[in-house]
Order: sequence, then C-alpha cells, then structure tokens
Amino acid sequence: MINNHFKSVIELLAAFPDEQTCINHLTELRWNGNIISPFDSNSKVYVCKDNKYRCKNTGKYFNVRTATLFDNTKVELRKWFLAIYIVTSHKKGISSLQLSKDIDVTQKTAWFMLQRIRNCFGFDESIKSENEVEIDETYVGGEVKNRSTEKRAEFHSRGRQTGMNDKTPVLGILERNGNVKGFVLNKAYGETIKPILKQNINKSAVVVTDGFGAYNGIDNHFKKHIVVNHQNNEYTNGAFSTNHIENFWSLLKRGIFGIYHFTSQKHLQKYVNEFAFRYNTRDSGTSNRFNAMLSNTEFRLTYKELING
Repeated sequence: MINNHFKSVIELLAAFPDEQTCINHLTELRWNGNIISPFDSNSKVYVCKDNKYRCKNTGKYFNVRTATLFDNTKVELRKWFLAIYIVTSHKKGISSLQLSKDIDVTQKTAWFMLQRIRNCFGFDESIKSENEVEIDETYVGGEVKNRSTEKRAEFHSRGRQTGMNDKTPVLGILERNGNVKGFVLNKAYGETIKPILKQNINKSAVVVTDGFGAYNGIDNHFKKHIVVNHQNNEYTNGAFSTNHIENFWSLLKRGIFGIYHFTSQKHLQKYVNEFAFRYNTRDSGTSNRFNAMLSNTEFRLTYKELING
C-alpha cells in the first residue's frame, strides 16, 4: 500500500526506516502489482529472490531501480528518498553542498543526485494551456558589474549597453489558476517563440502578454490577445495582467541567485523544470508531491551525458 501519511522529515524517516520499505514503496508506485520488464514490456516476468525479477523474452534480470534515476547507483534508497523529499518541499531548492551534508555523501555525489532528480521534473507537452494564459519572458545570467575585469572589457568592446543579449532567455506560459511551463531559448525572437506558443496553448485561449515585439501577430492564432504595455507604466489591462507569471520568475530567480548562485545554459532547463514542478504542485500535500515525483522516475541520466560538452 502506498504511504502518503507523512508531512515532515521525522515522519518520512519513520515511514521508511530501512531499504526494504523503500523498495516496497517504489515497487507499488512504479508497477502497482503488475511488474513490467524494462527490456520488453510484453514479456512475462519471473519473480526471483533478493527483490530481483527476470524478463522471459530477453533473459535479463532487473529490479525496481533498473531504468530509473536510481539505476547504477550505490546510494541507498533511503538517502534518495530524503533528497527527493527535500528538493520537492523546499520552496527555493537546496544546494548540492548543503544536501551532501544533510545525507552524508560527497558534494559531487549530491550534485549528480540533484541533476538526476531534476531530469525527472519535465512536463507533459501534450497537455495544452487554455482559458486565460499569461505569457512572458525573462533573462537569466549574472550582472555585467559582477564579472571579471577581462570579461567586462570584452563585453563593452562589443558596444552593448545592457547584459540582456549575454543572458539566457526563458519563455514562460502560465494558465491562470493552473500550471506553468518554462522553455529555455537560444534567442527570444518571434520565430522561436511563436511555434512554442502554438504547440502548448489551445486556439480557444485568451493570451495576455506585455508589449514585447516578438508577440506581434499571435492574435491570429488564438481567440484573443491582450497586451499590457509595461513601457507606458501599464500593469493591468482591465482585469488582465501578467502578474502571476512574473511572480513565478521571482521565485525562479531568488532560488537561482540565492541558493544555486550560478547555472549554465546547458543545465538551466532542468532548474526551470524543478521550480515549475513545485509551483504546479503548490496545492498538493507534502507526501502527494513526493509520491508524484517518485511516480515519474523512469528517466535515467548518466554522469557522462550530464558532463558531456
């Protein structure tokens, strides 16, 4: 039976006192009594000893960790559970250095664990936003004044007056009273933004944006396009605003600057997905949020893939 009756670290540790209780819980969440081979979903599965199973068609052995974020790791599930609980319940996340102290692993191991967990925070792109949808973009990156003398000289030599072009743009789509999605972009141009909007928003939606030129013409694709012109000190247009998506950006940036301090463009999407997951489960209980994460762990990320490039 799935355990969802804990709401604190103390209760979590009491609910999962050893490795076997963690295995039982994960098995129930992943397969719900119907064991499926990760090597051949149509194969018959034999139950073996020591929590192992055998795929009849391939002859391969597997366990509940196989083909998940827990695969090929020596870290015990109890520590993984605690790490997932902390990540999903802390509003601004947790640094790898602090997590390494909390669960007694090296900082390198904690960083790898966090990146594997973030890799499971993706959203279902087949679900489109509808009704009233707020759209906005933000830019993530350090201030020019905080860079080294050499980097500042290089920046100013290009003749730019702001750091926007050197930062990474992130597009946000938030359904009022619903979920948020974030997309890391190479450039915040109309030709990169509009296909994402069409793919993730229903045509029947009323979309609300600021006066950014990349949104020009999207009224041809949706029921109505409301513009809140911030350049004219306009922050609402009747009952419409972009305040909710801007609040999400505040959470994201406070977490990145205050907890993580720096994120590379390569890994930024994982951090955006992490904050989106917590925002989208804001009305769920602590244990429900924890179990929702554990139910979506079939995304394995190897260390080689993580550091490549």
